[in-house]
Amino acid sequence: MTAADTPREYIGWSQDGHAASALWQSANGASAPKRVVPVDDTITADAAYRLASQGVGMLWNGDFQNARQILTALEHRTRPRPDRIERTTAELFYRYRQNRSHRARILGLLLVPLDDGNVIGLRRAPNVVAATVDAYGSITEASVVSLHEVLGTIGAHQWRTKGIPVAALNAKVYPHYGTFFPVRSEYVDLVASAPLGTPRVAFDIGTGTGVLAAVLATRGVPRVVATDIEPRAVASARETVSRLKLDDRVEVRLADLFPDGRADLIVCNPPWIPATAHSLLDAAVYDPGSRMLKGFLAGVLDHLQPGGEAWLVLSDFAELVGLRSRDDLMNVIDTAGLRVLGALEAPAGHSRASDTNDPLHAVRRNEVTSLWRLTASEPAR
Repeated sequence: MTAADTPREYIGWSQDGHAASALWQSANGASAPKRVVPVDDTITADAAYRLASQGVGMLWNGDFQNARQILTALEHRTRPRPDRIERTTAELFYRYRQNRSHRARILGLLLVPLDDGNVIGLRRAPNVVAATVDAYGSITEASVVSLHEVLGTIGAHQWRTKGIPVAALNAKVYPHYGTFFPVRSEYVDLVASAPLGTPRVAFDIGTGTGVLAAVLATRGVPRVVATDIEPRAVASARETVSRLKLDDRVEVRLADLFPDGRADLIVCNPPWIPATAHSLLDAAVYDPGSRMLKGFLAGVLDHLQPGGEAWLVLSDFAELVGLRSRDDLMNVIDTAGLRVLGALEAPAGHSRASDTNDPLHAVRRNEVTSLWRLTASEPAR
């Protein structure tokens, strides 16, 4: 969703005894603070933390680099304290989520102006035009944004500029802001190596950057239809397909789950954690109530050609933290009228699996991503 698609919301504050207001901008779906006060270089980190803890937005009027220092100080104050209590994995995950939510709320309350032309009108502010156009579109009136979110747009723009290598494609992809970055190679490698057969048509459900659709096309599938519910993901996938010169094989559509018609192969790598997403960027990882997982499995048979296969690519992270059991997953598959032909597995290879400072390090180290090969329980007659 782009800034132009979201409802317009204005925030107000008092500046030198006069009422002031500006358009609230958040590409990540954050709510505007109810109360905003102007602050400058004279505020201390402790005072800023007290205001943020009360839910007060702080509109920065001073030097941009000093604002970054205050943000860093706030970040230090939101780091979890050492916990000597022995906890279950489920408790560790709950505390981890609780801390991330608290951290996002506190850091999101240090605000900066983003004016007409996508310019931050503060001393020593960097040029953020390209990065913020990616996230918010062109700014045409006085606006206010979270400094933490702006810094995130800069980082995302740098990733987009240099690209992310995908070994299975022997190429780079250039994700749009708000699209899940394919930095975890396990799910891509599984789709690149699974027994393929000779499907004439394949669907890639929830395509994101279009990586899996591109892998299927480069493996010889003559027609791939990729879908995503997010306009940014559709734009990103179309760019990926175009860069790889696969336009004649891959079509990308805006759709909630399935396109019309049937396919010999249907692939889906849904969000793998059945919990509430705290932001739009989290939606690629968190799937409240397993909506996408269950929707995909429930709809497969209506879109699968007789004798075809569905590939469900899913991490077992949710099982390791007690949010879903293997029996739960098998029951959903069975209820959908599907059976398992086999599974391919890949151990965690991403960087967080080796980060011993991560409170969930033991879980991530043992995480396994599986490609479940599914077909109709009863062969078509």
